[in-house]
Amino acid sequence: MTVITDKKAFEKAVPILATDAKRLPKLLDSLSPAERHWAVASGFDGAVNAVAILPDAKGGIARVLAGVRAGDDPWAIAGLALKLPRGRYALGKGPVTIAPEKAAFAWDLGGYQFARYKKAKRKPADLQLEGSSRVKEALDMAQAVRLVRDMVNTPAEDMGPEQLSDIAREQAELFGGEFDEWVGDELLAQNFPAIHAVGRAAARAPRLLEINWGNPKHPKVAIVGKGVCFDSGGLDIKTAEGMRLMKKDMGGAAHAIALSRLIMQRELPVRLHMVVPTVENAISGNAYRPGDVVRTRKGLTVEIGNTDAEGRVILCDALAYAAEGKPKTIVDFATLTGAARVALGPELPVLFANDEKLAAKLLAQAQALDDPIWRLPLWRNYRRFFDTEIADINNSGRGGYAGSIVAALFLDYFVPEDIAWAHFDVFAWNDASRPGRPVGGEAQGLRAVLAALEAG
Repeated sequence: MTVITDKKAFEKAVPILATDAKRLPKLLDSLSPAERHWAVASGFDGAVNAVAILPDAKGGIARVLAGVRAGDDPWAIAGLALKLPRGRYALGKGPVTIAPEKAAFAWDLGGYQFARYKKAKRKPADLQLEGSSRVKEALDMAQAVRLVRDMVNTPAEDMGPEQLSDIAREQAELFGGEFDEWVGDELLAQNFPAIHAVGRAAARAPRLLEINWGNPKHPKVAIVGKGVCFDSGGLDIKTAEGMRLMKKDMGGAAHAIALSRLIMQRELPVRLHMVVPTVENAISGNAYRPGDVVRTRKGLTVEIGNTDAEGRVILCDALAYAAEGKPKTIVDFATLTGAARVALGPELPVLFANDEKLAAKLLAQAQALDDPIWRLPLWRNYRRFFDTEIADINNSGRGGYAGSIVAALFLDYFVPEDIAWAHFDVFAWNDASRPGRPVGGEAQGLRAVLAALEAG
């Protein structure tokens, strides 16, 4: 137990006093002369993530001084859970006040370690907090982020379409949702030909996963996630380096499942429809080929210009199916393009939206929660890149320009204009460790989207 809110378990805890560099003199003035001398001698300067442990007369820990970023930082004390000695800590009255719910979220994820295959280096320290509804919601969000991280971090051998199905089913059963799926050739029978085409070459059958939950009288929200459990590139095979992290190509599905969990758990007044197409883009004698023409659920035909542009091909069937239910809003998550990373790097997921009000809500919540996203345009003039002589559209575009925009525009063909739609092109991965965010799988935009849905 990393964050403790049960009063029956409360015990004497070491106070954490938070400050920034500007307010450090005020903090030092509040300390005893001996503590002040120790803090100065240890080089504590109030910088972000700086820590000083002040000893008591018996050689234990009297207080902890923590440097934090000025302003409302959701990760303010995330670095302490695995940095401080094992023990019980609590928020003290330092110059910078940290809201308990922010502390709960940061501390819980600060203690995250992916230990499925390798023993954790150590157990995190405990943080003692007064329980409240906000603290509970913060811990629920932390658990959803952990779910995304665990799913993305798990190698493809243990996170294939069947395992994704098991996790989605488990979330539905936990919170009263209805789960359904179509597997293998059932996809053809139920008119999901594009999903089947991409996934048919793999030893593990392709699937479409579905969760329905909520009151039919409430506004319908469809959540869609790309679930490519491993992407070899298909016959247009990736390089060894390009394939190395392709276990994370189901990161969009992980986001969709985690967001659906939160919607059900918080009992939002929406009618949830989650749709996750999940495949392995593999190579065998029946793999789909460059130049093939694939039919889609919507009826459009797609010439395959590149088998490595498979995510948009499976998503087109899923989006068309979601749109048939006439939702008020569709939100999809996908690790769709390397071009998005070239444009914005690993920390900024790209947002595309066909509705200005929806985009404004998402961007406002992202800024308020320090859950960054960045909007790029659905520049429909670039639809000319999809022109082909033998099908309605090509899946890869041409010319090599504006890769992230082109991918979003492909999806745009399958979403009716009268449905508000947001598409997130996410990396779902931390390429470098920061407090509370170790190298590996990561949830991006999850908090902002949930807050926007809560706001209605």
